[in-house]
Amino acid sequence: MDDKEALMAALRRKAYGYTVSEQTTEYDGEGNEIKNKVSVKDVPPDLSAIKLLLDRQEDVSLTEKELEEERERLLRELAALNNQKK
Repeated sequence: MDDKEALMAALRRKAYGYTVSEQTTEYDGEGNEIKNKVSVKDVPPDLSAIKLLLDRQEDVSLTEKELEEERERLLRELAALNNQKK
């Protein structure tokens, strides 16, 4: 798994929420284990991560025709801005 895939996996995990287990162990003065506690916590979905994923999906899901139309629209806007500067 490369860095980009790892980051996307982490982003998905944060967007969907996850459960984490925490283990706490207490020892007496002689180093003997006297108490072992495992707690489970739910981490709720993160809205910023959800928004990032949704924005990414919208960008990726454009068809070739939609991409070409968007390109043409942006070129027209750029030409109009250049004409206004003259």
